[in-house]
Amino acid sequence: MAHAAALKVLIVDDQFSVRQMIRLALEEIGVRNILESENGRDAFDKAVSQPLNLIISDFNMPEMDGLSLLRAVRSHQTVRKLPFILLTGRGDRDLVVKAAQNGVNNYVVKPFTNAVLREKIEQVMGKLS
Repeated sequence: MAHAAALKVLIVDDQFSVRQMIRLALEEIGVRNILESENGRDAFDKAVSQPLNLIISDFNMPEMDGLSLLRAVRSHQTVRKLPFILLTGRGDRDLVVKAAQNGVNNYVVKPFTNAVLREKIEQVMGKLS
């Protein structure tokens, strides 16, 4: 059982408005320790330089997309087991299969509600109390 207030979550999305929407949803759930990155390259640097409990990353981003970030995380010894949720505006099967093959823990199709985000996080982290 995870305690939302104890989680350290990294939000990765190139759109400021989406990062803020996710931040507000996480805060409503009770998550207080939230970091943000606007691309996969910056996110990867943050992930390997400090302890995190979860990455929530958009798929479609410049520089390094979410799938490339997932691959980088899974191939790095220190963070390879870090829970990873992929956000996408594309619910297509091909992307879901590729993400699963690369070790994604869950995915969320945009747009989503706070309840859906909480459910997806709990499927990965356990009940948030």
